[in-house]
Amino acid sequence: MTATTLPDTGTTALPQRRPRRRRSINLAVGGALFGLIAVIGLVSVFWTPFAFDDTGGGRLQPPSAEHWAGTDRLGRDLFTQLMIGARLALAVGFGSVAIAAVVGIALGLLAAAARRWVDDALTSLLDIAIAFPTLLLAMLIVAWRGASLESAILAIGLAGSAVIARLTRIAATRVLAMDYVTAARTSGTGTGGIIVRHVLRNVWPTLIVPLALQFGGAVGAEASLSYLGLGSPPPNASWGRMLEEAQSTVLVAPTAAILPGILLVAFIIGVNLLADGLRDVADPASRSIR
Repeated sequence: MTATTLPDTGTTALPQRRPRRRRSINLAVGGALFGLIAVIGLVSVFWTPFAFDDTGGGRLQPPSAEHWAGTDRLGRDLFTQLMIGARLALAVGFGSVAIAAVVGIALGLLAAAARRWVDDALTSLLDIAIAFPTLLLAMLIVAWRGASLESAILAIGLAGSAVIARLTRIAATRVLAMDYVTAARTSGTGTGGIIVRHVLRNVWPTLIVPLALQFGGAVGAEASLSYLGLGSPPPNASWGRMLEEAQSTVLVAPTAAILPGILLVAFIIGVNLLADGLRDVADPASRSIR
């Protein structure tokens, strides 16, 4: 049997449909996972099945109609802790991303718009910060300021700001070399006006995906810090702290270790899939031809 050669119609739409569909699926699945856990976290602000410090449920009880996920070794309701952990993950994610965005964009714009020697100095410092392990840098900052939720957010945000600054500098330098920016300078527009009117509006599509990815990384970093005892202390029910507390009773009450791990993995996967889908929305150049 010989292969049939189809006539060349001059269109490339058909081969590009599959990537576009895959990105749509990623956006939908990521949004569903992120949205579900976000709703759980927001609901915990107003309602939880039990008080966090209620130890009247009995130690290491299995899931039941009263305690949907069972109880921990102190008799506290696990579902209540999981809800509070979701709220904590949202606070860490948004707080650290906000710090990384403010500090990183400011440093990146400064490096792109400053004189050559300032740019070289800042770029070298950013390269050193990026090469330094993020979790180790966060551990140093937390050890310096003391273990607390605010310290974890600040440490993770500052650790992630170097990557944002580096990307901002690259994108801003490219925009500043454009002809319309040169024309704006010729017409008398100052550096501040150029950054606000031209640079920022063209840089943000490049940063939205890295910032979304840093959200998931921040949640994972906080869980690691809490697992090591350097994260938010009780009564904050971090998923990482729940994993650390449940490791000694994992054979007796496996749900205390399995459920926080599932939520943590699902949340990070959801954020990563959502970021991949946002790439198509934020950057028109990456969209498939319809």
